[in-house]
Amino acid sequence: MSTALLSSAYLPPVSFIAAMASGANVLIEQHDNYVKQTYRNRCVIASASGPLTLTIPTVKADAPKQKVKDVRISDHGEWRRQHWNALESAYMNTPFFMYYADEFRPFYDRKWEFLIDYNMELTGLILRLAGIPVGLKLTESYCPTDRLDKNTLDFRSWIEPDICRESAPSQQPYWQVFRQKYGFLPNLSAVDLLFNMGPEMRSIVGFNPF
Repeated sequence: MSTALLSSAYLPPVSFIAAMASGANVLIEQHDNYVKQTYRNRCVIASASGPLTLTIPTVKADAPKQKVKDVRISDHGEWRRQHWNALESAYMNTPFFMYYADEFRPFYDRKWEFLIDYNMELTGLILRLAGIPVGLKLTESYCPTDRLDKNTLDFRSWIEPDICRESAPSQQPYWQVFRQKYGFLPNLSAVDLLFNMGPEMRSIVGFNPF
């Protein structure tokens, strides 16, 4: 069985979940260098004003380079309250937000120290609520692409939004609450798909029970 290798992402895009749901084992990279303006600490949701980017502030590193596993979350700007208010405003009228809201709310009430832990728990929650029984494991060391096992599918470059848009397969359109206003918005955060489609998320991302 193949292994899908992805970077850590905050409320990851639908394409990430599709890669995880492909029937492969899933490894999340934690030993790569942290780079800003990627999905590691930001996600995109559909708001009444169009696509909205939510960004988690991080503590500035003491050294020029910092591994993802060492990145700490900052409390700057009351981001937890702002993110939750944005999610609630964007999805309160979707069919399934009310069923899942209590599962997500604690992530915006409690403080987390490390970004990698926060992302892992949130990603695991999305998979569980979608009924996709994939176990997530963290990498033990960094391995360059050219040295990976032949059965490992390397999706780490998708952490860059531009690369993800160009490389990820086209997505099956699904109902979105603002679709009539903006048309279908592909590859938003997986919570957009979850809140809009609920259990149907499994079939849309191509989950194949094994």
